[in-house]
Amino acid sequence: MGNNGHGGHNGRGRTPVKTFVIDTNVFIHKPDCILSFRDNVVVVPLWVLEELDKLKTYSDERGRNARHAIRLLDECSRKGSLSEGVKMENGSILRVVMTHPEDVPVDLIADKPDNKIIFTAYQLAKQGQMVFFVSKDINARVKATALGIKAVDYEKQKVNIDKLYAGYTELDATAENVATLKTEHRLRWTDTAPPNHYILLHDRVHDETVLGRYIGATNELEHIDYKMPSVAGVRPLNDQQRIAFDLLLDESVNLVTLVGQAGTGKTLLAIAAGLRMTLEEHKYARVLISRPVIPMGKDIGYLPGPKSEKLSHWMQPLFDNLEYILSVYKHQNIKSAEQLVNNKVIELEALTYIRGRSLPGQFIIIDEAQNLSPHEVKTIVSRAGEGSKVVLTGDPHQIDSPYLDANSNGLSYLVEAFKGQDIFGHVTLHKSERSQLAELAAELL
Repeated sequence: MGNNGHGGHNGRGRTPVKTFVIDTNVFIHKPDCILSFRDNVVVVPLWVLEELDKLKTYSDERGRNARHAIRLLDECSRKGSLSEGVKMENGSILRVVMTHPEDVPVDLIADKPDNKIIFTAYQLAKQGQMVFFVSKDINARVKATALGIKAVDYEKQKVNIDKLYAGYTELDATAENVATLKTEHRLRWTDTAPPNHYILLHDRVHDETVLGRYIGATNELEHIDYKMPSVAGVRPLNDQQRIAFDLLLDESVNLVTLVGQAGTGKTLLAIAAGLRMTLEEHKYARVLISRPVIPMGKDIGYLPGPKSEKLSHWMQPLFDNLEYILSVYKHQNIKSAEQLVNNKVIELEALTYIRGRSLPGQFIIIDEAQNLSPHEVKTIVSRAGEGSKVVLTGDPHQIDSPYLDANSNGLSYLVEAFKGQDIFGHVTLHKSERSQLAELAAELL
C-alpha cells in the first residue's frame, strides 16, 4: 500500500520524530495505547486488526480489551481515511497499513501474523521512515531487531522494580528519640515522607528498635506497638508484618498493597485482618477474596462443573490460608471455612465476575495481583464502593503472563501511582516466615 506520502508529516508541516508500529499485544495490555504517542505517526498493521477480530470473542480481559481497541479504531475511522491517515486529538496521525514485502519469502509470513506485523515495520523502515516497532512480546522484539528495526517495549505504565517504593525506611537514631517515641507515643519529625510511611528507628548503642508511622498532617511519627495483639489468631513475626497489620486494620486507609515473595505472609495477614474487621468489629459486611483465574491464558470456563466448583480449584491456596487461621482462631460462630462461605462472611469470586459490580462496605482482597495489567487493576480498584477497603497482594518477580514483567504489571504500577496518597499504604515484606525450606526455595530456585 505504501505510505501515500503521509508518513512524512504530522499535520503541522514538519517531519515527525518517529513512526510507531503497534503490535497486537500492546492493545491487549492497554486498549487505548494509540493515544500515548503524541505528535507522531502511529501505524496499525492490518494483521493486527485480524488478530483483534479473533480475540474479541474471548470472555476474558483479552476479549474485552480487543473489543475496546476495535471500538476506538472505529471511532477514529469516522474522522477520515485510515489508509491515508487520520489526525487524532493528541496530535498524532493514525494509519492502518497493509504491506507485502517483495524481498521476503512467502513461507516466512504465510499464516504467521507476528511475522507479517514485523515485516510491515520492516517495509516502512525501508521507505526511509524512522520506525519503532512497539511490542510486549520479547521474541517479536528480538526478531524485529534482527531485521535492523528499532524495537521497544510499551513503556507507558512502567516502573523501575529495583526502585519500587518499600513503604518504610530504616534509620539510626539517638537513644533520646527512641525513648521519646516509646514513652510519649509521638515524635516530631522534620524529614519529609509520604503519608503512611513507616520509620524503623535503631538505637545502636542500646540495641533497641522502635517503629513509627509518619503522620503528614502533624509532621510526627506515631508509635506502633511492638507487642501488637494477635489478629484472628495470627501474630506478626517481624517489623514488615507489623506494618502490614497496622495498615490493614486502619479504616482510613482504603487501599493497601502487600508485596513480597512466597512465604512472607501477605495473603495470610490480609485474610486475618479481614476476618477480624468483619466478624469482631463489624466494620465491613463481608470479606471478598479473588485472584486471577487465568494463570496460563485459560478462562475459568475450561474447567468442569458449576462456577463454585471451578473456583474451588483456583482458590485452594486461599482455603489453605483460611484453614490455618481457623486452626488458631477461636470464634464461637466459626467451625469451618465452608461455613464462612455458606454464611456469606467470606465470598470467593473470579475477577471476571467482579467487573461491572459495585462493591460497597466490603473488605476486598485481590491475591496474586502481579498477574494483572495496569488496566485490569484500574478496573478492579474502581469497583470499590462506599466504605470498602481494597487489599492487593503479590510478588512482582513471580509472573505467569507472557506480556507482563516485574516492571510493567499492575501491582507494581499501582504502588508507584498511589504513593503519597492519604488513603494508601504499602509495605514490601522480605522475610519468609513459612519455613526454612520455603525461604531457601524462594531464594535459590
